Amino acid sequence: MRSFYINSVSTIVAQPEDFLTSEEILEVQGNILKASARNYKELIKPMMLRRMSKAVKMGIFSAVQALSRSGIKSPDAILVGTGQGCMQDTETFMQQIEESEEQLLTPTSFIQSTHNTVSGQIALFLKCTGYNMTYTQNSVSFESCLLDAQMQFELNPEIQNLIIGAVDETSVKFTGFQKLDGQIKEEEITNTDLLNSNTPGTIISESAAFFSISREKSSGSLAVCSAVKIFNEVQPDEIEEKVIDFLHENKLIPKQIDAIVLGNNGDIRFDTYYQKLQQGIFSNVPQLGYKSLTGDNNSISAIGCALGVSILQHQLIPKKFRINSKSASTFNRILVFNQYLGRNHGFILLESLEI
Repeated sequence: MRSFYINSVSTIVAQPEDFLTSEEILEVQGNILKASARNYKELIKPMMLRRMSKAVKMGIFSAVQALSRSGIKSPDAILVGTGQGCMQDTETFMQQIEESEEQLLTPTSFIQSTHNTVSGQIALFLKCTGYNMTYTQNSVSFESCLLDAQMQFELNPEIQNLIIGAVDETSVKFTGFQKLDGQIKEEEITNTDLLNSNTPGTIISESAAFFSISREKSSGSLAVCSAVKIFNEVQPDEIEEKVIDFLHENKLIPKQIDAIVLGNNGDIRFDTYYQKLQQGIFSNVPQLGYKSLTGDNNSISAIGCALGVSILQHQLIPKKFRINSKSASTFNRILVFNQYLGRNHGFILLESLEI
């Protein structure tokens, strides 16, 4: 599949806006992390903001900011990944059904509750009439977008620039279901203690990350997305073999990876996948974690990808992301690996512009 260039990044998480490059850490007590507020009025009119759910606000703001940073006014296509969609509007609509005893309802909350609401609203905001797709493949929703981006660049010569991203929000009742089935830790902990916990579950959060990408390299390009791979089911003792096969497909071996971004989330049941790599084929390379800052959700791997791009751009790893003490003189290739509940394993290979 065709590689492509990443020209700009915009992220929103439960941390300060510059969290990818700064050493500042925002400690939060609790098992549900809300995304930090941004000055949405900078890019979105207040009258429009009043009618938007948080997912739509985060999606439009991040997409427009990423485009602005890359100097592109309107993309040729829009790709958005979201595991849960607009949960707040879905909850509102279901509550209205109950309160009205299933009588006539206003359609607004239903219209805004569909998973493709974010991509549709971005298109309306940008007046973009090109290819528009939403992927809801649980925790590989973002990776599915990356695969589609590769296909669009491979098959459609008219597409030169894409906006691609992922967004997920939380809501009171639906997030409660995640606690009932063990996805959220029973005991409340501070986010910075997440990776040291020895219990099931994790911290659930909100996030958004958007990337302006292009077919050709530009003066503002930051990194190259060289390859993406998804596995639905993998056993812990198979994970090293899968990684080696993925790298072999791209004519690489593990020692050519300069750093690995891992999705450790403090869930004792499934962090084994990451530990196998940490103690095995990547024991001598810098290992990075980010979920102790951001929490976890179905599209959080986009934040891991943004971290990889930032390291390639700045050739620097802030201490707060380090899991081990290994270092490297230069960073040319970074592997991003994420899984959730032992399923939907996603690999993203990022490379510097110098290779």
